[in-house]
Amino acid sequence: MKRGRFITLEGVDGAGKSTSLEAIQRFLEGRGVEVVVTREPGGTPFAEKVRDLLLGAHEEAVDPVTETLLLFAARAQHVGAVIEPALARGRWVVSDRFTDATRAYQGGGRGVDGQAIEGLARLVHPGLEPDLTFYLDLPVDQARRRIAGVGERAAADLDRFERERASFHERVRAAYRTLAQSSERVRTIDASLPEDEVARGIVAVLGDFVDEHG
Repeated sequence: MKRGRFITLEGVDGAGKSTSLEAIQRFLEGRGVEVVVTREPGGTPFAEKVRDLLLGAHEEAVDPVTETLLLFAARAQHVGAVIEPALARGRWVVSDRFTDATRAYQGGGRGVDGQAIEGLARLVHPGLEPDLTFYLDLPVDQARRRIAGVGERAAADLDRFERERASFHERVRAAYRTLAQSSERVRTIDASLPEDEVARGIVAVLGDFVDEHG
């Protein structure tokens, strides 16, 4: 059986990944592709519990290395239980975040050593990288306004990463932009555009990708 393809969406919080994920799923299913949609951190019952730990508030400060190790623990479970089995069955996997998020958030945002992150990536998913990644690029000030405007969320409703200072998110965005410029699999999408234009841009790239790899 022909192995499936692995597509990921990346970007700062508020960039519109959820809406774009739905557009990708609709397009692929319309082309007759079997799709598994998932997310990180999470994607399995165990990994979702780790997600709660990572996003929830804690009385003590969480060390960046602890955070990184938890992310890769959840990822190991996710890859072994969901991603690899689906790809082996010929399904296409579309994930809201993968290791690029760790490179950006923990590497760029927290300052965790990049070589350590790459070592963990080789341990957890040797030989597995996305075939195509959409990076939704959005200025941090716009992203923060979007987050605040979702249901007029109070500060207490924001997760641990959403509550970080703008300077943290600027470092994350800079890391994402550097990654996008250095990797041919990453396609940058201007997420400041209206949702329908963002979706059209994604579908245009995706159509060519399916024609080539479907």
